[in-house]
Amino acid sequence: MTSSQIWGKVKGHHKIALSGNLFCIVTKGIPSLRLPLMKCPQCGHLEHRVLETRVHREEDIRRRRECMNCKLRFSTVETLLIHYPHVIKKDGRREPFSKEKLRRGIQIACKKRPVSVGQIENLVNRISRWVQSSPDKELSALKIGQAVVKELKALDDVAYVRFASVYKSFTDVNEFMRSLEEERQKISEVEI
Repeated sequence: MTSSQIWGKVKGHHKIALSGNLFCIVTKGIPSLRLPLMKCPQCGHLEHRVLETRVHREEDIRRRRECMNCKLRFSTVETLLIHYPHVIKKDGRREPFSKEKLRRGIQIACKKRPVSVGQIENLVNRISRWVQSSPDKELSALKIGQAVVKELKALDDVAYVRFASVYKSFTDVNEFMRSLEEERQKISEVEI
């Protein structure tokens, strides 16, 4: 018997097929949905029931569970692992795309502006989906920045100017004004 396939008997005719950290409940020879192997944090028992399920944000699922053995109630969060392309920075470095970094930059640009947290989350999710759907394995930071600038322009003019001023390095006001004009032209080229 291999370590990837271990069978155990559970309550009569139900069996659990273990494979890595996943298990599959088999009833009368028909496999059901594969679920993550989860132990009670208190007693280590494998059987529990889900009391409540909530979708948190767009990619997280929060479940409230109760152990069938010791009756302990505990919460779990299931997160979808998404593979994003790498970002090519201005200096040539490559780093993984970070949704948190994107969110932080947009929050700074929108500070003390009439932009809600929900609007920021929607913007971050739109940009993240656009980055994820890109067929390229690497995207330039400039291209992502242009997409953010385009979205912020539609959301709030001041946040747009703030983000654009940080996104580009300026030495004086005239350079900033020229760059804003160039950005307006580039924005029309980027599609999200």
